[in-house]
Amino acid sequence: MKIMIIGAGKLGYRLAETMMNEQIDITLVDTNQKTIERVQDHLDVLAVMGNGLDMATLKELSIETYDMLIAVTGVDEANTIICSIAKKLGVRRTIARIRNPEYIRQKDYLTEDMGIDHIVNPDLATAHEIMRFLMKGYHFHTGDFAKGKVTMMDIKIGQIPDLIGKKIMNIENFDGLLITAIKREGVILIPDGSTVLKAEDLLYILGKTHRLNEFVKRFKLCLDVRPVKDIMIFGGGNIGFYLANDLIRQNVNVVIVEQNRDRCYYLSNKLPEAVVIHGDGTDLQLLEEESLAQMDAFVGATGFDEQNLLMAIMAKQEGVDKTIAKISRSSYVNLIDKLNIDFSLNPIDITVSEILKYVRGGLIVSVTMLLERQAEVVEVIVNESLACVNEKIKDLKLPKGIIIGAILHNHQVIIPNGDTVIHAGDRLVIFSLNSSVEALQQFIRPNDGGLLRELWNRTKGPRKTAVS
Repeated sequence: MKIMIIGAGKLGYRLAETMMNEQIDITLVDTNQKTIERVQDHLDVLAVMGNGLDMATLKELSIETYDMLIAVTGVDEANTIICSIAKKLGVRRTIARIRNPEYIRQKDYLTEDMGIDHIVNPDLATAHEIMRFLMKGYHFHTGDFAKGKVTMMDIKIGQIPDLIGKKIMNIENFDGLLITAIKREGVILIPDGSTVLKAEDLLYILGKTHRLNEFVKRFKLCLDVRPVKDIMIFGGGNIGFYLANDLIRQNVNVVIVEQNRDRCYYLSNKLPEAVVIHGDGTDLQLLEEESLAQMDAFVGATGFDEQNLLMAIMAKQEGVDKTIAKISRSSYVNLIDKLNIDFSLNPIDITVSEILKYVRGGLIVSVTMLLERQAEVVEVIVNESLACVNEKIKDLKLPKGIIIGAILHNHQVIIPNGDTVIHAGDRLVIFSLNSSVEALQQFIRPNDGGLLRELWNRTKGPRKTAVS
């Protein structure tokens, strides 16, 4: 498969870096010479300095030979026009990053008349993810798969002192659950039954949703059963706007603190049910005057990671039950594990997951990036053309970095073992280290001819190297 990415910022770079592992032939285009040089130094892709809005540039790169163009520059209008031009020049599919709420309301026009096949909105997706966390009673991150029947949780073992020092095989009443990975001192471990759990471990537990709920209740992890009714959002940008809009629909009282006066007027007009405060959200006295301590949750959603983290910590110290921080710098991830913050999330990771799901095609239901992008959870619908159909898992010879954690078969969830047979129509929830992504692609490769075989052969074509 050949993919052109226009825009080598944080998202474009991360996309290229992630898809490189999947043997996709990538061309990355940007107008900044220093950005292109950085790409050339670190990524095995074709890096080109040029303007994606320039039809001559797209023609020179033979855009008609590409399977997909992804426009992720920092300007919505540019992304829209780039996709429209590329589609007219013959590219098969296009994806555009569009963040402006006013444009999102015209999604049908953009997809039908502007030649955009798929729109990604990092801010909206981030707001939805925050909303999902807020509406749950847990103080840790969860992800749902297999139509909600399978869940993955990441839990700090310090919350379960009874398990410290135990071997996994000795955990009682653990049927229907699987520890797929452990983060220990910044290193990702794929455990087995003899692995001993340590005090600083972060566990990624996958299993039947009802069994995980029982596990949480047994160890009294689900302590917050109160509905979230009052929330303060620090930052009235797009994420704050989308989140406030979602919360108001759920009859939640929302306070937005925003420093830009014009933005405050906009928020007040668009969200009349919200209380919009014009002021410095890092001013603790201001927040105290606005009853920070009485809030059920605090969300740091500004464009500054340091402010989001600092004020989330301060809110926790003031007694706020749930604190959330949006971050963009991957270098802060390990630091967050040591902070008293309930949930942090990176819009870039969320967007990469959404794009990967679309790039990989209809068999992939969802992609969730984990462990600082060192791993992912993929939900796959097994097509009868896949080579794994009617095979026992033990005969697939999967590497240790790939774990089939759950199977939805005939509406029933199975936590499989080596003798479990994979059938057409099954939904597989697969944990995979990024170093094993190529093996994962081999696992879900088509076993016959036709379009699937053609697409598979494209992904196994020669790779381009970086050029100036």
